[in-house]
Amino acid sequence: VQLQASGGGLVQAGGSLRLSCAASGRTLSSYVMGWFRQAPGKEREFVAAIRWRRGIEYYADSVKGRFTISRANAENTMYLQMNSLKPEDTAVYYCAAGLAQSGSYYYTWRAIYGYWGQGALVTVSS
Repeated sequence: VQLQASGGGLVQAGGSLRLSCAASGRTLSSYVMGWFRQAPGKEREFVAAIRWRRGIEYYADSVKGRFTISRANAENTMYLQMNSLKPEDTAVYYCAAGLAQSGSYYYTWRAIYGYWGQGALVTVSS
């Protein structure tokens, strides 16, 4: 699976951005797709994920209610709509794909994602 992320940029606090992740090379029905982010000097952390076939969404507590993950099946594209952005949301955002599994919280584990996009920088000014 090849992943191409786009849509990053500079926005003021309280503003919105939408990230896109275009996937190619494989059908995604057995996959979970996720967004992670990495701020300077910090570990890469889980943001949101979606099980491609059933469209089930998962969110980190820090973004719940502000971010929305979605997918467009026909275009093999995943989106992350980010509203009410805060300076602490500043990071490089990565999209990722991995085989969906059973159990809880597996989608937050970086290790289950075998494919990663190149990252999109999001900067939120105060």
